[in-house]
Amino acid sequence: MCGIVGLYLKNDKYKDRLGELFTPMLIAMTDRGPDSAGFAVYGDEVGEGWVKLTVRHLDESCDWAEISDVLSSKLNCKVEWTNNADVAVLKINGDEKAARDCMSELYPDVLILSAGSSIEILKEVGLPEKILSKYNVSNMKGTHIIGHTRMATESAVTMEGSHPFSTGSDLCLVHNGSLSNHNRLRENLKREGIVFQTENDSEVAAGYLAWRLEQGDTLKEALENGLKDLDGFFTFTIGTKDGFAVMRDPIACKPAVLAETEDYVAMASEYQALTTLPGIENAKVWEPDAATFYIWERK
Repeated sequence: MCGIVGLYLKNDKYKDRLGELFTPMLIAMTDRGPDSAGFAVYGDEVGEGWVKLTVRHLDESCDWAEISDVLSSKLNCKVEWTNNADVAVLKINGDEKAARDCMSELYPDVLILSAGSSIEILKEVGLPEKILSKYNVSNMKGTHIIGHTRMATESAVTMEGSHPFSTGSDLCLVHNGSLSNHNRLRENLKREGIVFQTENDSEVAAGYLAWRLEQGDTLKEALENGLKDLDGFFTFTIGTKDGFAVMRDPIACKPAVLAETEDYVAMASEYQALTTLPGIENAKVWEPDAATFYIWERK
């Protein structure tokens, strides 16, 4: 079944309250996805020439300071790090591909959850409220955030198989529904150089969009192509460094609702998840149409 929530700030009014506003939204989706949850938050953007990696090791005693020092020496660049429970954010003054390759070579047991200049992904097995508390989400700041609560149907309940999925720089996707042609697409995308970490069909959708964007598509063009190439039923919510998008399949059998004010755009699988937002009583609220793209971008 699964639940999706997203909050995109159109200005800086609520930037310092992003996590506070998002927390009750995700908790409201617990009944739709009680086995795992996760979210991608955009903020704390690094400068030009830097890249952020969100990384995780199953061993919570992992020495991130040592890993940071080794990477700095190997890449011959400055590396900064912070950690949040069992996840670390590495800020590397270097090339993203070189950083990824170095991490994979030296620390194959470390999972790279996201890479880019703004995105950070956190996800875990368990109830949403527990996960939000673990990562202290209510105190997070930023420009936009996308979350997902999962009820696993097509794969095992694991942290790796939970949403969001990120297969491109600053790109993330959460999905409610199912794709019927994901196995064939996965093999085609592998030949194009897209790397997958799970068997989840939603990661294939994320990989497809990453590939289309690499080919030069705008976000709208990538979604248009997705309607032709992704077979199944789905509601997607997508995040990029500067944007936020929602799309439903041509049948639109999975629920979704959007709300917009002069300060924000919010999305959820059910309206109840939006009721705690400031000014929601005066917001424009509507159900997104089938096969229609709803995109907000800062540029």
